[in-house]
Amino acid sequence: MTLKDFYYDLPENLIAQDPLAQRSNSRLMVLHRETGDIEHKHFRDVIEYLNPGDCLVINDTRVIPARLIGEKEDTGAAIEVLLLKRRDDKTWETLVKPGKKMRVGARVSFGNGKLTGEVVDIVEEGNRLIRFSYDGIFEEVLDELGQMPLPPYITHKLEDKERYQTVYATHSGSAAAPTAGLHFTKELLQAIEEKGIRIARVTLHVGLGTFRPVKVDNILEHHMHSEFYMIDETAASIINETRANGGKVISVGTTSTRTLETAAEEDGTIIAGNGWTDIFIYPGYRFKAVDRLITNFHLPESTLLMLVSALYNRESVLEAYKIAVEEQYRFFSFGDAMIIL
Repeated sequence: MTLKDFYYDLPENLIAQDPLAQRSNSRLMVLHRETGDIEHKHFRDVIEYLNPGDCLVINDTRVIPARLIGEKEDTGAAIEVLLLKRRDDKTWETLVKPGKKMRVGARVSFGNGKLTGEVVDIVEEGNRLIRFSYDGIFEEVLDELGQMPLPPYITHKLEDKERYQTVYATHSGSAAAPTAGLHFTKELLQAIEEKGIRIARVTLHVGLGTFRPVKVDNILEHHMHSEFYMIDETAASIINETRANGGKVISVGTTSTRTLETAAEEDGTIIAGNGWTDIFIYPGYRFKAVDRLITNFHLPESTLLMLVSALYNRESVLEAYKIAVEEQYRFFSFGDAMIIL
């Protein structure tokens, strides 16, 4: 299976640059796997496709303002640091630009010295381990100095940081939003629960590895970066009880999906716990825990598109994407959504 098998043409004007004023007003493409039918709805209509006894699984990670702009202490050169993975209280694995200026021992200052960092190691793919120094609480310093790490295809300035967070974001740690969840409002979630659908919260801190371009022609040679996940006993019980009672498990986003499939035994039973996952889901994968999926429209040749193609099939998914282009759907993080039934 080659990379070009997951390519599609996307006009640049269909890449959503701004979130809609009302989250649930985004469009929703409904894919029926049994019949091959496609419906065009709005996201607020998603409740029509959820039944009492089903379970909706959401990723409650919270994006941190992980993009820092600083100066190299000895030269004053501009340095951009993107926080990727916390190694301990003061040390982070980071992506640094320009990396060639930041060798081991190099120091960078942010906010006139409110936060400083020193490169202590260079690891996989040239990422830098930086040990930070600061007064007070790191998260508060980061809130003051950091910026939201929007994807490079979004060029507009985000006026409200909370629009790159889900309304249920709780556990801080992500370098990117679990974007399928951006469509939900608190009112819609309440209506879903009132209909008799249980909601299970899991956590996966989204790293940039999820969005890293596949650079090999043979996709089987691609290696996913690891990301930290947590599933508590309550969430595991809700999901397992749903399956035992014949309900459907609907995963919100590829991150929730990867979390569940990592934690699932062969019979689909979810085991509570936490750890690191580098699971790579592509066509041919047999899903153990996830029955249905709510997701956004993803980049060509991305691992996210491969995951979606594994749940349905590649040909049908690419045909749906072709129709989405024809129907002028909005793509990527702030774009529209689909549900695969």
